[in-house]
Amino acid sequence: MRNTFKVLFYVNSSKEKNGVAPILGRITVNGQAAQFSCKQTVALSLWDAKANRAKGKGAEAQKINHALDKIKAKIIEHYGQIREREGFATAEMVKNAYQGIGNEYETLLSAFDKHNADFSKRVGKDRAKGTYHKYCIVRNHLANFIGSYYKRKDMAMKELTEDFIRQFDIYLRTEVGLSPSGVWMYTVPLKMIVTRAHCDGHLHRNPFANYHASPQVKERQFLTEEELQTMINYPFSKPSFAKMRDIFVFGCLTGISFIDIKNLTTDNLVNINGNWWIVAKRKKTKIPFRVMLLDSALRIIERYEPFRKGNYLFDFLGNQHANRKLKQIAKACGIEKHLVFHLARHRKSFNCMDFSVLQS
Repeated sequence: MRNTFKVLFYVNSSKEKNGVAPILGRITVNGQAAQFSCKQTVALSLWDAKANRAKGKGAEAQKINHALDKIKAKIIEHYGQIREREGFATAEMVKNAYQGIGNEYETLLSAFDKHNADFSKRVGKDRAKGTYHKYCIVRNHLANFIGSYYKRKDMAMKELTEDFIRQFDIYLRTEVGLSPSGVWMYTVPLKMIVTRAHCDGHLHRNPFANYHASPQVKERQFLTEEELQTMINYPFSKPSFAKMRDIFVFGCLTGISFIDIKNLTTDNLVNINGNWWIVAKRKKTKIPFRVMLLDSALRIIERYEPFRKGNYLFDFLGNQHANRKLKQIAKACGIEKHLVFHLARHRKSFNCMDFSVLQS
């Protein structure tokens, strides 16, 4: 696509006073214009509107023209630098650069980079590493989309339109191959950053105003009592499979999430009026919770006491490793459902289930 760039000067005759008016500048890039003050004045009788300069060779005319030439040279320099750095330029970007205005929301990817850099400093404190990883993925998808669809390296915030959002949605569905839930998950971070720029006054209109994406709600799966009993009774030959089965059952018995089970320590075991309780805080929300332990859950804790590392109740790897193990456990037990650790929290009752095998 051919780029057009022009700088011209004119007088603001509506501000004329005693025959003298201020000189304004206009930067035009690809049909989009941005105006600025040159901080110069000129007598109307001295101004050549056609040449966009002061006329004559007098000292006053030469002084004004020299100042305008310096302004134009600076603007051309900024235009070239922005084009080289970003791969594109807008009139607003060039004007801001000339006026020395720094704007973290000048371009979409630079806004994402700043957000991600700030977010990374909070990982491990009040933000999760997995969420930071998701933001990095979204940023990379945006960069690939802008390069593929617009043949550019970045987009100015003020260039964003509803069509940009819709095309990115289509890109995620077709080129990336995401499900509706995936599209929703990856557009939420973009919407957050763009909406923040809008609220801070960097965008006059929010391009997300009429865009709506929602996760594809699936019916929650859960193990039936028969399926869970089959898993409990299954004689696993590998200790690692038996251990993951036991921890999954512990999740069924307590309703505690995977990451919170992984973080449980002996400090979280509290005896209240003769009963043992788990007393802890959710890692995700920092909300306190208390769960009274059934005998079967307590027996699972005691079973793995000799294998503890430090004061952690259980020693096991991350969620992906657990889900791979559970997939193999489900296959061995003849369970056809997509078994992941989160299903443990969907248990509703146990009725007359037999947990005696877990107490041996």
